[in-house]
Amino acid sequence: MWQLPKKKTPHFSLSSTSSLPSSCCSSTAAKSKQPHRGGEWNGAEPSPRPTRVAAAAGEQVWSGGDAAVESRSRVRIESKGVSSVKKRGGMAMTGYKYQAQELMRDYLLADPLVPYTSVLVGIALCKMAYDLTRVLSSFYFKGYSSLTKIQRVEWNNRGMSSAHAIFITAISLYLVMSTDLFSDRLKGPITFRNSIISTFALGVSVGYFIADLAMIFWLYPSLGGMEYIVHHTLSLVAIAYTMLSGEGQFYTYMVLISETTTPEINLRWFLDTAGLKKSSAYLVNGILMFVAWLVARILLFIYVFYHIYLHYSQVMQMHAFGYYLTFIVPSVLFVMNTMWFMKILKGVKKTLGKWS
Repeated sequence: MWQLPKKKTPHFSLSSTSSLPSSCCSSTAAKSKQPHRGGEWNGAEPSPRPTRVAAAAGEQVWSGGDAAVESRSRVRIESKGVSSVKKRGGMAMTGYKYQAQELMRDYLLADPLVPYTSVLVGIALCKMAYDLTRVLSSFYFKGYSSLTKIQRVEWNNRGMSSAHAIFITAISLYLVMSTDLFSDRLKGPITFRNSIISTFALGVSVGYFIADLAMIFWLYPSLGGMEYIVHHTLSLVAIAYTMLSGEGQFYTYMVLISETTTPEINLRWFLDTAGLKKSSAYLVNGILMFVAWLVARILLFIYVFYHIYLHYSQVMQMHAFGYYLTFIVPSVLFVMNTMWFMKILKGVKKTLGKWS
């Protein structure tokens, strides 16, 4: 059979390479260091062909070549392995983050579940506030251990109610004054406006009133008489309705701003129980309580009634139960607030008379 003749590898001498360009010479010199495919060799001993072997870590490295090349390959593969581990760790953390966000959105903050989860959160937060008050008081108030059992319970209960008052007052002021949720610039009846945040905050407040009302019934009448039961029951029914229906949340938050007086009331009891009734702190707190009560529980309620009058056509669009709650609950609370305000006024006059 006819075969093509083998192509011979050309060999250049120094004289022949001198006539070539420098680039060609350098290329030829570089090639002369490599083994020829046909078996002929023009330079040093050939290095064995690199082969792949399994590394201890499960990676593959090149062996059988130059030691420096093998070392660099191992360093490069090891660094690649470390970076891949970091990358997988970062991806895992990102995956956990997305899963937590999905759980929060699908379960905790899902529209049908917001009222129920928020109530449970409110009850849990009340328990935490109660226990935290007990722990902090035992460490920082020396007279806490000398109190009677029922006094310690009321002490912790008032710490819980103060925490709720600060929370709900801040949320109410934020939603009413700092957002456009209840702004007159928006179209549509103000009585039907709500959001996930507003509904969730109302649920937390419902959880507080459930916990506090349960303690009042359990220890009745140590933590409060019938007036507290009436106040908490009306508040619980009204807040629960607006939370579940989404109606009248603006008026509910306007009334909840009155909780700004609760920390002053509790501080007055704390100072009295601690034997500091004649201190300047007791006097200053009494004046602050008087001013806060006048603004948040008297003047603010008058504004609420005026706002209802101006938006009566929108109030009429509410469900019948919500319509009656809008008038009954603020009216009863306003009467109770006025009666308590008269007692506060007498107490302030009596205290100022002693100091003068």
